[in-house]
Amino acid sequence: MWTYGLFEMAVIVPLAAIFLRAPPEIARQHGGKFADPSSGKVLGWPPGLVCGLLCAAAFQCCVPMALPQGHLVAFCSDLGIAPSHGAAMLSVVLGFGFLSRQLWGAFSDRAGGLMTLAVCSACQATALAAFTMTQDEIGLFTVAALFGLGFSGLVPAYVLTLRELFPAGEASWRVPTLLMFSGSGMAAGAWMGGFLYDWFGYYAPAFVGAIVANILNLAIVVILLLRQHTGPRRAFGLA
Repeated sequence: MWTYGLFEMAVIVPLAAIFLRAPPEIARQHGGKFADPSSGKVLGWPPGLVCGLLCAAAFQCCVPMALPQGHLVAFCSDLGIAPSHGAAMLSVVLGFGFLSRQLWGAFSDRAGGLMTLAVCSACQATALAAFTMTQDEIGLFTVAALFGLGFSGLVPAYVLTLRELFPAGEASWRVPTLLMFSGSGMAAGAWMGGFLYDWFGYYAPAFVGAIVANILNLAIVVILLLRQHTGPRRAFGLA
């Protein structure tokens, strides 16, 4: 661990000194692209409501995100797969997440934060459902790669969405608040997996709970996305 820490310091500190620059001066009340300066509303709703929905979505998306990462090795053991192979499967999840995050960054630059959230959430939900229907080792490795692809773009997209919707001067408290809900969801998801496994004796109920949370997350994101692209009234057929 000490070796890894020293390696990180030797690499990251020089890179930070080379590339980090002071941010440009931005007026504190400068609003996001979808804010209405005259009414103070965001997507036609009070800013607190929109931010609260994003925090709820972040919590709900991180509950299913944590389940495979915390329980994949034990899940594989229940299926008769060697723990070493389960650990390799977890490495596939994290490896695909690391590699695909750059691709999601390029996608979000073009499609926006909410669209990235919708696509990644759908991908994550599909992978979770596939975990419950796959028993063989090769299939699980494939599903693990799909899961890593889906979850890796979610958390950065929340930060981008906040920047698109709210003034830059509010990022100092909105971003940490959202990340607190995101981290709490990760903790809740890992705990839920263990609790439901201890209660039922197998992992299917835990995965079902994770899928339900993922569907709730996707529903919130889609509602916000509709309001962003079609307007507050036309999004629900009121115009």
